[in-house]
Amino acid sequence: MRVLIVGAGIGGLTTALILHRLGIDVTIAEAASEITEIGTGINLLPHGAGVLHELGLGPQLAAVSLQTRAIEYRTQYGQLILRDPRGLHAGSPWPQYSIHRGKLQAVVLEKVRQTLAPDDILVGHSFERFEQTKKGVTATLLRRADGQYVDFEADLLIGADGIHSAVCRQIHPDVAPLKFSGTMMWRGVVEAEPFLDGETMIVAGHHDTKTVIYPIATRAANQETVLTNWVAEINIGKDASYQQEDWSRIAKLEEFAHAFEGFRFGFVDVPRLIHATKRIFVYPMVDRDALPYWNDKRVTLLGDAAHPMYPIGANGASQAILDAAALGQALGEEHDVEAALALYEKRRLPVTAQVVTSNRGKGPEAVLELARQRIHGPNDDVDALISRAEIDAITRNYQKVAGFDAATLTHRAQSAQ
Repeated sequence: MRVLIVGAGIGGLTTALILHRLGIDVTIAEAASEITEIGTGINLLPHGAGVLHELGLGPQLAAVSLQTRAIEYRTQYGQLILRDPRGLHAGSPWPQYSIHRGKLQAVVLEKVRQTLAPDDILVGHSFERFEQTKKGVTATLLRRADGQYVDFEADLLIGADGIHSAVCRQIHPDVAPLKFSGTMMWRGVVEAEPFLDGETMIVAGHHDTKTVIYPIATRAANQETVLTNWVAEINIGKDASYQQEDWSRIAKLEEFAHAFEGFRFGFVDVPRLIHATKRIFVYPMVDRDALPYWNDKRVTLLGDAAHPMYPIGANGASQAILDAAALGQALGEEHDVEAALALYEKRRLPVTAQVVTSNRGKGPEAVLELARQRIHGPNDDVDALISRAEIDAITRNYQKVAGFDAATLTHRAQSAQ
């Protein structure tokens, strides 16, 4: 079998490794002329980390990331609502990693380069269109170096080309536009003094004004600071205009910093983090209604190309990795390509649609809205105003929906042995 993967993001690269392990001939086409470390911090949840551990990437991940101990959800005044243990500290067989997106991509890319032949990674080749016969699929790629079109014949084409997927547009020419949540996200990475235990991320505020802060590297013994990722979110309204989704847009402090002047907690000074950051990026929080199907005969979708979702619950990269694992499993079970893709879609489309819906409902961050309704000042007693049962119902339900509750992960780890 010969497979062409469009897109060398985390999902596409992981798919290449999984399919190669099955003995499948894999080629990756990437539009960028060079695959560079772009982006800011992300979290790799335990179920996604488990897939990469199974590919032998555990040591490489540990070397360039931080193993998250817990997430603390806090009010806009800084009071603790919930401390939610994560990864190994929550009984999972795998860690949760806080990591720079570019570093995660680089770890998987290095493994791909060690595994595939150099000619199997086509950089500077953008996908234009595909045509199918009963025997295969032909993808037309634009070679950016000389402007020539190149035809690539394969048994299977996988669109892992992100939120603006050209493969998705051909499968669904009338695909609905992305849905703007009303929230804009300003993001940055900066060297800063560790806070709390140095291994915990915080989510503080509420739907209209919220910050997420976490370290994305382990602090060396001789260092006073650690690489820290922060996100500042403001609800500007669903009807507000915004520039097209583009992670490279540089922001200005006056766009948002004033909204976080009050976020000066005893353990971390959010305005200080923001003002110390040299490059700040801005991006709208968007997603898309679930597609009715992902497949067109020998063509399918994966990751953000299939199911863009809000970054609530830190699930985007992990769900793309789970797609890759499920596609590999389906191809291992079914020798007929179309039958395998049908099985893959049956297993993954409903699951990811449920995650998208849950994220729209604020996922685990729904505890912040509970606190907003009941906590009105820095001296209010959270424990007296919000019950543990209410909090547990929110967090446990999301873990089950997203597939990283401890019981599910333990069962999966035992099945893989």
